[in-house]
Amino acid sequence: LVVFDCDGTLIDSGHNIVTAMCEAWRRYDLEPPPANDIRRIVGLKLDEAICKLMPPDCDIDSDKLVDAYIEAFSRFRDQPDYVEPLYPGIAECLNDLSKAGFQLGVATGKSRRGLARTLGQHGIEKHFSVLKTADDGPGKPNPDILLDAIAETGAAAETTAMIGDTIYDMIMAKDASAAAIGVDWGYHEAEELKDAGARTILNNCSELYPALQNLWRTP
Repeated sequence: LVVFDCDGTLIDSGHNIVTAMCEAWRRYDLEPPPANDIRRIVGLKLDEAICKLMPPDCDIDSDKLVDAYIEAFSRFRDQPDYVEPLYPGIAECLNDLSKAGFQLGVATGKSRRGLARTLGQHGIEKHFSVLKTADDGPGKPNPDILLDAIAETGAAAETTAMIGDTIYDMIMAKDASAAAIGVDWGYHEAEELKDAGARTILNNCSELYPALQNLWRTP
């Protein structure tokens, strides 16, 4: 079983997330967080991400900022020029892994509705046998959604790999006794991923299949 994170791993959504978050802050006359701070919380459940970004002295209820973010992001997403591209090589990678017989899944902090829309937009939903979202349990790095994915597919932790771009993905994988594989094209640095438990770091999608073969090679 190979489970992918979504934002920052499958798709490059950072710019849209930053733009929507800044608009949510400005709606309540708050100074928006630095763009890099916003990118670093991608992968967490939205309510937790908002709380991490709020200044200590903020007197605005976090639920209002959550609602403002959702409204802004939804409005941007419905615009004709909205772009949320797959990272280079992702479509080919998923196709190759599916043909090779791997079960594929997604574990993300996105909502189920948001994930379905993203996968459908790119025509890649057919590759995944299990989808776990913010609607299905505690957010990352809690391992519950990954453990549920393993159970639902009949896989085993020792033959499951979690592919992600943040320390939250790596910690989740480690706590689920799965293999953690980091990617260097997302929102956290490679050294951070290694420190959080990544067994290897991918520089591009073509390295994933060989990494999986090496991971599970029978002596």
